[in-house]
Amino acid sequence: MRLIGSLSSPYVRKVRIVLAEKKLDYELVLDNPWDAGAQAAAHNPLGKIPCLILDENEALFDSRVIVEYLDTLSPVGRLISPPGRERIAIKHWEATADGIMDAATSIVQESRRPPEQQSAAWVDRQTGKITAALAYMDALLGEQAYCTGVNLCLADIAVGAALGYLDFRNPALDWRSRHANLARLAEKLDGRPSFVSTRPPAN
Repeated sequence: MRLIGSLSSPYVRKVRIVLAEKKLDYELVLDNPWDAGAQAAAHNPLGKIPCLILDENEALFDSRVIVEYLDTLSPVGRLISPPGRERIAIKHWEATADGIMDAATSIVQESRRPPEQQSAAWVDRQTGKITAALAYMDALLGEQAYCTGVNLCLADIAVGAALGYLDFRNPALDWRSRHANLARLAEKLDGRPSFVSTRPPAN
């Protein structure tokens, strides 16, 4: 398998963490979807990363689709429960975490526009989404060891990737000072080899 992506994308990182937790071999193909001639566009009509190329040259895209497929490839460390309420809970957590990533990446893209074209109202709206989602997840997590109880699952990986992206791109948000439950979870996740090996570059 080949994974087309970048080292800074939180969606790509989510997939890479799953690959590491599942102990699946793959080749990482670095790509910038904003560049002319980006490889992702040749496989994904939306031109987005991550994009997973299977051995049959079939392409899967959208991180939620990719991680669901990857979890079927090996019985090692099942990350998504069978259909039922627990599975819905996991996907609910993932959707919330992905929403944080959506808002945070939108802020990053807005900051790269010429100053006279940037919208403070748009940034405030996205920041509001992040703030509300963090408070929601912190309350939902409570004193649990992991998002859905006592075992690591996809929910934790998605939340960890989202929180890591906030640290990477928006450290001034200082989310830890207001969300002790999430801070505790993040500290636990950040020590896992899958998280250590997929940290975004410092620059």
